[in-house]
Amino acid sequence: MPQTLFTNARIATMSDASGYGLIDDAALLVDGQRIEWVTPMAQAKFPLNSNRVDCEGRLITPGLIDCHTHLVYGGNRVDEFEQRLEGVSYEEVAQRGGGIVSTVKATREASESELLVQARARLEQLLSEGVTTLEIKSGYGLDRDNEIKMLSVAKKLGELYPVRVLKTFLGAHALPPEFADQADEYIELVCKDMLPRAQAEGLVDAVDVFIESLAFNVEQAQRVFDVAAQLGLPIKAHAEQLSDLGGAVMAASRGALSVDHIEYLPASDVAQLAQHNTVAVLLPGAFYGLRETRLPPIEALRQHQVPIAIATDANPGSSPVSSLLLILNMACTLFRLTPREALRGVTINAAKALGLDAGIGSLQAGKQADLVIWDVDKPSELAYQIGLNPCVAVMQAGNWRKTL
Repeated sequence: MPQTLFTNARIATMSDASGYGLIDDAALLVDGQRIEWVTPMAQAKFPLNSNRVDCEGRLITPGLIDCHTHLVYGGNRVDEFEQRLEGVSYEEVAQRGGGIVSTVKATREASESELLVQARARLEQLLSEGVTTLEIKSGYGLDRDNEIKMLSVAKKLGELYPVRVLKTFLGAHALPPEFADQADEYIELVCKDMLPRAQAEGLVDAVDVFIESLAFNVEQAQRVFDVAAQLGLPIKAHAEQLSDLGGAVMAASRGALSVDHIEYLPASDVAQLAQHNTVAVLLPGAFYGLRETRLPPIEALRQHQVPIAIATDANPGSSPVSSLLLILNMACTLFRLTPREALRGVTINAAKALGLDAGIGSLQAGKQADLVIWDVDKPSELAYQIGLNPCVAVMQAGNWRKTL
């Protein structure tokens, strides 16, 4: 593979401790799948036999990373959207047989090929905005065969498209109707059958649990995490979204890559996330979709220097969002993140939330050549504009996905 030389670019390397790592007049050399160097134009030594790309002053960033999605599912929940607008709470919808369980029914009824067709449309939208890595969770099958079906679709998406797909087992997402009032028995099935089988088939990169009053308690989550540890799998947690059960602290104490949502995480608990190097993944799409008012402890996260990632949480109920650029704006307007914090949230910090920051998430020598060229002047424009997609070129691991 010949070298590719990018010149006359503004490059947000995202390689410093907290900023953009911006080089105003820069060059970048890709050799094979990896970045050879990034440097100011005045200091660059250009190789003779490279393919040159004149960026004409455009911005280059790392490829975007959507580190929390539920991209594979059947049907939709537009009726519940109407109900919530009429005043019905998220918990009431679930108690009426809606919520996650309604998506479980549609997902179980859909074939693998039908799920693939539906997911492809969502994925293609994300790819059009420069996403080069994403996580896809299961959790709408809630039995062995249907969880494996979902994870198989996620794996297939990564084979059909030039995108890095991480597959997360979320069998402990909700209690299926056939296990009504039998949460402990269902967790036993998750631990002894569902998760080990999915792992044996090579379909699991991480394990997640929804720790909430309408889902599973801390002790039940610990049982799932024990099995994940036995299988050598990293863990994550949906925690403190609707109430404070202590799930985030428990998960962090066990070395969780991330704790996600955390609107109800007490500021006094944030230090424990920092202590265990756990990333806080904020999901403004769900906050917006559910019309929540309780903000995550942003200032405490800043004070304790906890890495903040953001993601679409793409799902049919609380966050039917397929635009990571929109999420950048939401993170700024709803959570008051700065544009710099938001962009770090979908690059280097999102990579940390997936345990991949050694290889992706910033533009540095030796890292994978995942990058996006944007027709903007400043990085902050990516969070500022709504409904405009300025992505003009994408490179994934040194291969062009969309050329300038």
